Parts: sequence; structure tokens; C-alpha cells
Amino acid sequence: MHTWKVWAICMTLAVYFPEEQALRQACLLCDATQYCNCSSMGLDFIPSELTGKITVLNLAHNRIKLIRAHDLQQAVNLRVLLLQSNQISSIDEDSFGSQGKLELLDLSNNSLAHLSPMWFGPLFSLQHLHIQGNSYSDLGESSPFSSLSNLSSLYLGNPQFSVIRQGNFEGITFLNTLKIDGGNLSQYEPGSLKSIRKINHMIISIRRIDVFSAVIRDLVHSAVWLEVREIKLDIENEKLVQNSTLPSTVQKLTFNGASFTDEYISRIAVLLKEITSLRELEAIDCVLEGKGVWDTKEIARSRLSSVETISIKNLTIQDFYLFFDLEGIETQVGKLKRLSIVSSKVFMVPCRLARYFLSLLYLDFHDNLLVNNRLAETICKDAWPSLQTLNLSKNSLKSLKQAATYINNLHKLINLDLSENNFGEIPDKCEWPENLKYLNLSSTQIPRLTPCIPSSLEVLDVSANNLQDFGLQLPFLKELYLTENHLKTLPEATAIPNIVAMSISRNKLNTFSKDKFESFKQLELLDASANNFICSCEFLSFIHHEARIAQVLVGWPESYICDSPLAVRGAQVGSVHLPLMECHRSLLVSLICTLVFLFILTLVVVGYKYHAVWYMRMTWAWLQAKRKPKRVPAKDICYDAFVSYSENDSNWVENIMVQQLEQACPPFRLCLHKRDFVPGKWIVDNIIDSIEKSHKTLFVLSEHFVQSEWCKYELDFSHFRLFDENNDAAILILLEPIQSQAIPKRFCKLRKIMNTKTYLEWPPDEEQQQMFWENLKVALKS
Repeated sequence: MHTWKVWAICMTLAVYFPEEQALRQACLLCDATQYCNCSSMGLDFIPSELTGKITVLNLAHNRIKLIRAHDLQQAVNLRVLLLQSNQISSIDEDSFGSQGKLELLDLSNNSLAHLSPMWFGPLFSLQHLHIQGNSYSDLGESSPFSSLSNLSSLYLGNPQFSVIRQGNFEGITFLNTLKIDGGNLSQYEPGSLKSIRKINHMIISIRRIDVFSAVIRDLVHSAVWLEVREIKLDIENEKLVQNSTLPSTVQKLTFNGASFTDEYISRIAVLLKEITSLRELEAIDCVLEGKGVWDTKEIARSRLSSVETISIKNLTIQDFYLFFDLEGIETQVGKLKRLSIVSSKVFMVPCRLARYFLSLLYLDFHDNLLVNNRLAETICKDAWPSLQTLNLSKNSLKSLKQAATYINNLHKLINLDLSENNFGEIPDKCEWPENLKYLNLSSTQIPRLTPCIPSSLEVLDVSANNLQDFGLQLPFLKELYLTENHLKTLPEATAIPNIVAMSISRNKLNTFSKDKFESFKQLELLDASANNFICSCEFLSFIHHEARIAQVLVGWPESYICDSPLAVRGAQVGSVHLPLMECHRSLLVSLICTLVFLFILTLVVVGYKYHAVWYMRMTWAWLQAKRKPKRVPAKDICYDAFVSYSENDSNWVENIMVQQLEQACPPFRLCLHKRDFVPGKWIVDNIIDSIEKSHKTLFVLSEHFVQSEWCKYELDFSHFRLFDENNDAAILILLEPIQSQAIPKRFCKLRKIMNTKTYLEWPPDEEQQQMFWENLKVALKS
């Protein structure tokens, strides 16, 4: 039994240690910047093979419970150490003794039950410390941060955190951000935060109003932006600012997730006036438990408010339909310059109140319930007299013409946002404030643009509509946004000559030319991304040779993709190069025509040299001959012989041979081209017909015959008919001695006949001439 237990333990260790070694190797695979990511690896320990090269070590989301003194001893160049979301409950006092260069330490969301000043003592370079989300209930009797003179941001607190004592923040003189999760903070010793001379952004989650008041009193002379979360504000009669010679520093106060009552609204309005440095008041995700029944008389009796900006976002008024019209607060809004009430179900502002916002420059009513028939009350005559920027986006406005009529009461208005209202239609004419420079009509479902758009605009946004084209004349326009429409071409530059920036992304644009691009003389930025570009040769040539493309096109090159041709679909426009032949078709056609011409010329030259024309003629003659009967009926024979001779031999033929044959008894009828060819008939047809209508064909061969063009024709057209039929219709007469080799090679059968058959040779001796005539007559009769 004992042996089996030992064996099981050995096997477990054998499996565990290779796995441990593999985890270590995976963890220590760092990138070029020596960032080692060991997060979410199920580690129960800090790897022991850390080196001095590591600058960033991420051990978050593991199961580490303990940090020992030697774990980080070799990581002397560590700048960032991330240990959040482990199970760390114990840290040896000198665990960070080698981390003098550490700048960020994250120990959040662990199980630390207390904090020791010894941990942070060597970390004199530390700038960011995150220790929130642990289980400690206080920071100890003294300051755990006394040696952190370079600390810039500090995040602390947890649901168990309940006590802040004087001296807990000794050693810290400046913080950019201090975040305290003190939702259950029940004890705060006054003066605990006074040791910090300046805090740019103080964030504190707090529920108890007495603790809130004490914290505010300590921070009013050090914090610049104070953000209070999760508090339920109720009646508090103590002052927020005690008698002090120090000036208040709080410029911005934010309530995030707070809950107010009607009674406290009146009280806080009075108390906040004591903070004379306060310029901005913000409420985010807050709840007002009341109906607007405020003590306006008490508010009016107190000093004038220094607040210039009020921002309210996602304010919940449980019984907003019973909410009063804020009568009595008119005297408190005269100095206000910026007012934002967003996502808070505002459906109207009383005209009486609106007229008292004498200094208001910026008004934001985004995502509310404003409708056209209430605009007459909200933007009545003399309301908002100084207003320059108005945001009415994402409301329930339906008529653009009616909205423009009411907005025309705002004579100083420059910027107007009407986006995300469902107008659907746009009138041909509208009345706008004469100083209007910026107009946002994006996502308003307008199908076209009309002269309702004021020509004074410098910025126009009509994105996400149903626009097919852009035909407005806007001579002063500098910025134009046409994203998500159905435009197929860029607007005409002559209509917007001063355009500097234009967005036409996600449209139906498939190309734009060099001339179009260069016609925008002032254009500095063009966003034409996410269109389906046709990567034609002309378009690609312009893209590749235009020097300003990379500087002007927004999102270049990754957001410009070819849709066609199919071969390059999905490729970036800037990387596509079409084949040379596809982009130079005219050149290709010219080249092909030139090659064809040269080929034909070569054929002509070669054909002339090697008698190709003759072969073509003979082919045609052969085709013609094949269509006719091979033997002409006897009744169609008109001549005893067709005589083919050279003009230079005509004296012998016409004066000697004709007399001998035609005056013989019986006489022979000869066909001579001079005498018997049909006038007006094509000479080739005359030759063919004469040969076919003659019983025999006489060829009077001589040197002149070989050189005669017409004799060649006659031989050509008789060649197939006479010699292919292997008959004796041809009679050869040698008028003078001639070698068979002198006959052109193309008349191969004629040469063969002369070599294989007898022919009549004209004898110079008169005694032999009589025999010649007799033999010729016999040949003609055969």
C-alpha cells in the first residue's frame, strides 16, 4: 500500500513539473520591447527565471497568493508590474527592493487585508499605484505612501474600506488623479486630505452626506476637478467652505450616479455658491426625487453663482410629467454660458425662462423629447439672445421648415445641429439666421438638397441620408460631409470652390479622375474610403502618379479597395498594377495593325518572289473549272484550235500559220485573241471560254512566249483543264529552240510534258517546213 502511494506521488510530480516548466517558458517569451505577457496562465507563483532585461511584466488574472522577497530580485529594470486579479494576501516587506525603476504597480482586486509602508519604500520612481479592490479596511495608523514623492495617480478603496485617518496621505504633495472607492466610508478625520496640495482630478465614491461635507471642506482648496459618485444628497446645513485665507481651487464638480431631493437641490445651490472658483457643474446618471419644488427665494438671497457651465446627462426624473416649470430661478441663469441637458426627456423650456439666459452661448438638448409645436415656446422671440451654438439632434422634430422658422429667432446663431430627426422631406425655401455657418442634417432622411440649405454655410453635414447627387451652390463652404449616401461622383468643384475638407465615404463612388481631383484647388483632406472602386487603367494611372494622394486621402491606403475587375477584387487600390496590354489597348491595336501590315507586305514580297500569286490564280481557275463539265459537248466546239502566242510572234502566227491552216483543204478554224475574243468581256473569261470551245490548244513557244504575261495567263487557265485530265488537247510548237528549264517552275506539268512527249519544232529549212505542216494538221485532226 505504501509503495503504491509513493508511486502515485512520483507520477503526479512527473506530470506537474513538465507542465510547470512549459508555463515558465511560455511566460518568458517576451517581445522586442521586453514586454512579457504571463496573464491568464493559471500560475500559482511568480516565475523564477526573470531577468534584468524585462521592462513590462503582466501576471494579471492568475492564482498567485504570495509575493516572496526573492521573486522579483533579478528584474531590476522593471517599469510596469501588473498583478491585478490574483489571490495575493501576503507580500514580504522587501519584495520590491530591486524595483527602483518601477513606474506602475497594479495590485488591485486581490486579498490584501492591510498595507505596509515597507512595500513601497524602495519604489521612489513609482508614478501610478492601483491598490483598489482588496480587503483592507483602512490605510493604517500612518501613511503607507510617505516615500512615493513622484506618485501621479493613486487608486484605493474597496467595499470594506471604512476609515481615513489624518496622516494617511503624508508624503504626497501632488496627484494628477486620486480615486477612492469609499462607498462604505463611515469615518473621515477632518484634514486627512489636506496634506495633498493639489489634485487635478479627485474621484470619490461616497454615500454618507456628513463624510461628503468633510471631504469637500478638505478638498476645496486643493482639488481642481472633484467627482463624487453614488451619493444620496440630503439636507445638510453645514457650510462647505470654512473660514480660510486660502482660495478655493475646485473648478469642476461632477455628481455621478447621485440622488437628489427637491430640498437638497435648493440647499446645494446655495452651498456651492461658496466655492467661488467653481466654473462647471456636471451631473451624470443622476436621479431627482422630486417635482421641481425648490426654494427659489433662498437661492435668490444668496450670492451670485460663479458657475458658467452646467452639463446634465441621463437625468432621471421619476415623475417628469409633473415637473414644475422652474419659475423663480430666472435670476440665477443670467451668467450661464454653456448648458447641456442630454438624454433627460426635456420636451419644452418655458419662454419666460428662456429669455433670462442672457449670456448663454452654447445649448445642447441632444436626445430629448422636443417636438415642432413646442419649439414656439422653447425658442420664442427674444429667447436665448446670445446663443451661438444649438444642438437639437435626436429629438422628435418632423418639419424642417417649421424648425427653421423658430430657429430664425436666434439672430446670433452660428452652429446648428439638427441631426437624427426624422424630417423625411426638405422644402425648397427656408428662413435661417443670417450668421449661420455650421449645419448638421445627417440622418434626417432627406432625399435631396434644395435651396433651403443656406448659402452662407462654411460647414455642412448631410451624411446618412438618401442623397443621389449634390447640386447646391455654396461658395463659402469649407467642409462637406456626405458619408453614407448614394452619390456616384464627386460634387462639382465650381459649386464649392473653397472646399478644404470633404468626406464621401461609404457611397456608390467607383472612380474619380485626375481632372476632377485637381479641380478642387483648396482641398486638403478627402475621405473617399469604403467605396467600391473600379480599378480601371485610367483610375490606377492617376492614383499611382498623383503625388498628393497619400497626403489628401483619409485612410489611405488600407481603406481603398478594388471591387472590379474580378482578378483584383479585395486588393488595395494603391497596390494594384494591371497588365500593360490591358491598359494600352490603342497601342496594342496599333501594334497589331502594324504587324498585320508587315505580315501582309512580307507575304506579298515572298509571294511575288515565289509566284504565290500564280498559285492563287491557279487555285481560283481550278475551282472555276471544277464547277463546269470536264468535257464540253461536241455541239459547243466552235474552233479546231485556240492559239496561244506572244505578240512578238504574231507575224509568224497570223501571216504563215493561219494561212496554212485556214486555207487548207479542208480548212481549220483557229481562235485568235485579236480576232475572235468577245469585245467588252473580261479577258480572263474570254481565255477560259475560248480554250473550252476549242478542240485543241496550240502553244507557240518561244523566248517571247515565256516572257509574255498574257501567255502566262493562257497557260495558267489551261493548265488544270488540259493537263489534269491527262488528254492530248495541247499541241506544243517550238518556234525557236528553247530549253525546258527556261519554262517557269510553276508550270511543272508543262515542263514534264516537254520532257516526256514529242512536240513540233519549226524547221528553218524550207524543205522540212512542208513536213511540219502536215504533222500539225494530223495533230489537229486527232
